[in-house]
Amino acid sequence: MEETTKPQATTERPASGEAAPIIRFRGVHKSFGDKVILDGLDLDVPEGQTLVIMGPSGTGKSVTLRHVIGLMQPDQGQVEVWGKDVNQIARKELVALRKRIGYLFQDGALINWLNVGDNVALPLRENSKLDEAEIREKVEHKLELVHLPGIWDRMPGELSGGMRKRVGLARALITDAELILYDEPNAGLDPEMSGSINQLIAEIADTLGITSVVVTHLQSCVRVVADRVVLLEKGRLVVDLPRDEFLASKHPRVRSFLGDDPD
Repeated sequence: MEETTKPQATTERPASGEAAPIIRFRGVHKSFGDKVILDGLDLDVPEGQTLVIMGPSGTGKSVTLRHVIGLMQPDQGQVEVWGKDVNQIARKELVALRKRIGYLFQDGALINWLNVGDNVALPLRENSKLDEAEIREKVEHKLELVHLPGIWDRMPGELSGGMRKRVGLARALITDAELILYDEPNAGLDPEMSGSINQLIAEIADTLGITSVVVTHLQSCVRVVADRVVLLEKGRLVVDLPRDEFLASKHPRVRSFLGDDPD
């Protein structure tokens, strides 16, 4: 695949017969005042794939995630999820769409006055008709899935940073989400715990067949979790390659961003 030093994306499009995209950005622009964040972004994420988004700070990585769940709306362009225009559907449809999507925030976003079990159970109590016994069963199952069994009664303040991330992931999974969005899942973690979180993300994707989009700046995360990597710069897609091709790429922006020599 030929690479170029021009500010154009090096891309691989799904071949005939591959999974159709469940996320599709077309010509998406987003600015805050005079600051351009997304500048005509085109991006597809096929079902079952783990896409990693990399790029310098302020280039639109987290903003891209927020567009997927309708927390932000584009100034121009279209964002589709499972074939629905996120910004055109009725509020009721958007709520239903969000139930299919889990979101892991950088800090886990746990509610400090609720214990672990109640934090994870919150989406079910707000959006389902399950009784408490059913909720308890589902919460305990998800805590086991993230390797934290038996901690229902622990408070967030008693947890390490890595444990908070795992509890946040359990909550993201509690509605049996089909798509998980990870915003800097390694932020604030030491290398050992960061590696553990990477392994968990890959395990969840493999075990549950979930589609994932991961925002990170760490090669260690890319190596473990990614099927495909895109590099954003100034709100534009510069490079779009399978993981191994991305890590070995001699594209100058990839090498500059990763800060190493592929040879």
